[in-house]
Amino acid sequence: MQVMKIAMNKTVLSLSFALLLGLSAGGCSRQQSDWEKTRAANTTDSYEQFLKKYPNGEFTAQAQARVKELYEERDWQKARDADSQEAYQAFLRQYPEGKWTEEARIRVENFTLAQPPPNATPSGTESAGATPSAAAPAAPPAPAAPKTAKAAPAAAAGAYGIQLGAFKSSADAANRRWAHLEKEYPKLLAGLSPTVSAKKGASGTLYRLQVAGLTEQHARSICKTLKAKSQACVPIPPAHH
Repeated sequence: MQVMKIAMNKTVLSLSFALLLGLSAGGCSRQQSDWEKTRAANTTDSYEQFLKKYPNGEFTAQAQARVKELYEERDWQKARDADSQEAYQAFLRQYPEGKWTEEARIRVENFTLAQPPPNATPSGTESAGATPSAAAPAAPPAPAAPKTAKAAPAAAAGAYGIQLGAFKSSADAANRRWAHLEKEYPKLLAGLSPTVSAKKGASGTLYRLQVAGLTEQHARSICKTLKAKSQACVPIPPAHH
């Protein structure tokens, strides 16, 4: 009789263990299936619904990361549609360390570079106090410049540059960026020497990765190629670098 009881107890334990394994496997199978459906939908709503159902599941961390990416992509598209300095600055405040952070910084810099230098004076105007006194004798006319001497054009060869990034962390980040670009685009950037300049602003110091000494055509050609590869690049006109 004792032997039969022991055998029955073992049988019950085995069945219970098998049942638990089955339930566990079934739960994993359902979660796996729901995760695949969520990934196929690939929307913020689908990921949020998954997180509500499985707040501590096997795929929770992946779902949280993906929903964050989708929100950032949505807000980045809004900033691009607005295409204003204020929109990009607002994006940076919301995503100081995200996928599109460096691109947003370079676009803010683009608006800054597009503004005229603060000491620029409109052509054809005279500075204050330049009008001679009525009692003062007229100055003799200046001798005519030799006909062979011509003013250099504003966009002289080698007067342009490009900016390839604006980094908040350190100058090392800018140097690492150049090393990456040089490795990815050796022919495009062959013979170019980068510089890293620090620019202090209200939000801190930005380290700008730039290349100077380019013609306008060369600068725009490099940026066109890099932008087609989704790489940040801004041509810098003379007097802005």
